[in-house]
Order: sequence, then C-alpha cells, then structure tokens
Amino acid sequence: MNELFFSLGIESWKPWATALVLPPLPFLVLVLVGARLMFRRRLLAWFLILLAVLGLWFGATVALGSTLVRVLTQPPPSLIEREITELRKAPKTAIVVLGGGRRVLAPEYGVSSLNERSIERLRFGIWLSRGTQLPLLFSGGVGHVAPTGASEAEIAARVAEQEFGLKLRWTEGNSRDTRENARASVALLQAAGIERIVLVTHGYHMTRARGHFEREMAPHGMKLVLAPMGLPASRRLVAMDWIPTDQGFELVRLALREWLGRVVGA
Repeated sequence: MNELFFSLGIESWKPWATALVLPPLPFLVLVLVGARLMFRRRLLAWFLILLAVLGLWFGATVALGSTLVRVLTQPPPSLIEREITELRKAPKTAIVVLGGGRRVLAPEYGVSSLNERSIERLRFGIWLSRGTQLPLLFSGGVGHVAPTGASEAEIAARVAEQEFGLKLRWTEGNSRDTRENARASVALLQAAGIERIVLVTHGYHMTRARGHFEREMAPHGMKLVLAPMGLPASRRLVAMDWIPTDQGFELVRLALREWLGRVVGA
C-alpha cells in the first residue's frame, strides 16, 4: 500500500488516510450510522451505538493501550549492560537516532525545537554514544504535509551541541517517514564505511523501523543492533487503568498506527 502511494505521487495523503482509520473517527461513524438506522432497524442501531460507546471508552484506557502496544508492536528488550560494554569503541559502528517529530516554533525558546518523542530519543542516543564512544547520526526531515522550516536533524544538531555538549557526526534531514529514514541513513553510513548500525527509537516503533533498516542493509552485508528506549515497566493492571485517560488514548493510537504502518509498509 505504501508503495502504491509513492507510485501515484500521493504520499502526502498518508497523514489524512491515517486520521480516517484510527480512533475516534471509526466509532463516531458507527454512532452516526446507528442514529440513521434508529427508525428502521432499531436493534441493529442500538448495537452499533453500544459498540461505538464501548470502543470510545476502552479505546482511551491504559489497559487496552498497553495490551495493544505489547501485542501489535512487539517491542524488543532493551540493551543490557554487557551488550553496551561490547559496543564500546566497536569498529565501523555508528548509532542512528530516528526523529519522532518537531515543534516549528517553541515560544519559550524563540526557535524551533524537537517534540517530546524526538528529544527522548536524542537524549538516549547521546547517553549511549558517550557510554560507547560511538559516533552519532540523527535522521529526520520534515514530515508529509508538515509546515516548512528547519528539519528535525537540523534542530537535533543544535540541541545536541547547545544543551548536551555533543556534536553529531552526521545529520540526515531529507527523510519524511521511517522508510525514508532507513534508506537515507543506510546510504550515508555505507558510504562512510560503517558496517554495523545501533538503532535508537521507541520500543513501540522499533519493529517497523527494524524491517525497513534490515531491507536497506541486506545488500551491503551490514549488521543491525536494536537499542529501543521508552519501554514500559512491567506491572499489574489496576482499577484506574480501565478509566479513559489521555495516556490511554495515546497508547491505543500509537499501537494501532504502528500496526497499520507495518501492514501498508510505511
């Protein structure tokens, strides 16, 4: 499906398509369909409305969100201390941090900035780079239908140097999605003689990112090391997890968006 978007030159439609198929829109449509059928097929109408209400409720709970993240995205485990030690000063190895979005203007700073997901990934990438003494690449441009301005990579380079005191070795600011992140990053690093990539992104995003990077790296015989971050701590569900919250709504959408991205190859 993703290839179809690109072949037709309508890749900029992807954010709109995503918004149409992810909650809450499908459940709102069910409510409207149920209302339309109320005077002709009352039983079916109430069934659709009840289904929509349940979907809207549980679609904003941490209980469902955390379950979907685990089942649909299958995040890999984080690196352990021994694995990080083995990476220290590893030859022909580089860390790649994938961007997750930007703020065109952060009024408190007076300039553009990274959003929460991107800054978390950059922070972990810098921590890992300092612990292993490996060079760092940040990959991220301007997303589809996003406002023009500085790319995520340009912003990351400034933030890394000014706020973390680390100069990025490489920046890749032309990619618009994960597929292009992989293609551009692999091409850049392969030309620089890199043979192994340590990939940094959120755990829920890693499975999709891994697929794209492995496809791009395979022809060059490059190796991939996964360094997921932002993994949830294991715990039992509590009563509050079944109550709709902002966190629950975000988790459900993240899980469904990642699953949908893998299905269509985005």
